[in-house]
Amino acid sequence: MDRVPVFVGLDYADSSVQVCVLDGSGRQLGNRPCRNDWRAIAPYVETLGTPGQVAIEVGTGAAHLADELRNRAGWPVQLAHPGFVHRMKQNPDKTDYADSRLLADLARVGYLPTVWLAPAEVRELRRLVRYRQELVNQRRAAKLRVSALLRDHRVKRPLGKTWTQRWQRWLGTVELPAHSRFLVDRHVLQIRLLGREVNLVEQRLAQTVAGDAWVTRLMQQRGIGLVTACVLRAEIGDFGRFRTGKQLARFCGLSPRNASSGQRQADAGLIRAGSTLLRATLIEAAQRLMRFDPRWASFAARLLYAGKPWCLVAAAVANRWMRWLFYELQRPAA
Repeated sequence: MDRVPVFVGLDYADSSVQVCVLDGSGRQLGNRPCRNDWRAIAPYVETLGTPGQVAIEVGTGAAHLADELRNRAGWPVQLAHPGFVHRMKQNPDKTDYADSRLLADLARVGYLPTVWLAPAEVRELRRLVRYRQELVNQRRAAKLRVSALLRDHRVKRPLGKTWTQRWQRWLGTVELPAHSRFLVDRHVLQIRLLGREVNLVEQRLAQTVAGDAWVTRLMQQRGIGLVTACVLRAEIGDFGRFRTGKQLARFCGLSPRNASSGQRQADAGLIRAGSTLLRATLIEAAQRLMRFDPRWASFAARLLYAGKPWCLVAAAVANRWMRWLFYELQRPAA
């Protein structure tokens, strides 16, 4: 049998993977479920031809299977963007059979909306920074519950920064009903435990990225600490995969969304794209830059003088800074 190039679509599920194989003309050579194991998928496809392009839709576990097919079977695997693939369907029905066929056909005609397949070490770092953020969110929620209890009992809080050691000593002296005092004490204990867990995760982050060249370069920039550098490295991955700084800023969700129609030219806030953790981290970094870096403080002052709101200015600084950072990281390391 001649080894003809074939195009493969993989519809991923935990227990099995629907595998569709098409030839160059779009004729279906096979479409059946296989065990969720590259050693079961590869022999079936390779009896029908040599994989010329392989598409698998992004989902939990799909990147791991794609890694195995790339590194062990030697296949040219691409991850497909699930939102774009869904909008390309011609009918509302969903079956594994039809989904795998669509993926194979998109790969065949070159219309597959692809997603970058991050290396395993970047995916592991991503899990770690997201876990840290979950802990931070839980700690913030516990602090808000304490504040709500104090407001509910109309307790007048001292002026100054909250959650300092002095403020927490004051909190321990506040007279509250028995159940409310019990809840406040439990929330404070939870906050302390979460703080220790966050510190433990940050120590692990420091160990993980100790020899990472990208993180080292990022931490050399003004206003960038360990956590911010780790989030950028985990969520962006390889900065060199972008062609321009504008493309990188758009990936980060920092570009304005156009809402023009006819003679009306307007925007509608930031585009709804990218990692929310990445965008929030960059806007926080921009706020630090606006306060402590003369270059970005001057840029922000011009926008504020023009009447722009603070939130828009912070997003604009984050956008410009990311575009500047892209080109800064292209320079040889000192």
